[in-house]
Amino acid sequence: MKNSVRRRRTEKGWSQNELAERIDVTRLTIISIEKERFDPSLPVAFRLAAAFDCSIEELFEPEPS
Repeated sequence: MKNSVRRRRTEKGWSQNELAERIDVTRLTIISIEKERFDPSLPVAFRLAAAFDCSIEELFEPEPS
């Protein structure tokens, strides 16, 4: 799933580790989400959206079917 996590994280000036700590996941999880290798669970997606003060829909874009 396409996402804007990396762009939003760098705009905030946060490291991958800092974002991981803010939303209570591992740095590897953030790396995998940013590289679009892993789609987060709904609770993690909500925490990411809250950290960036946006909606899940603004953060993630589903792949066309």
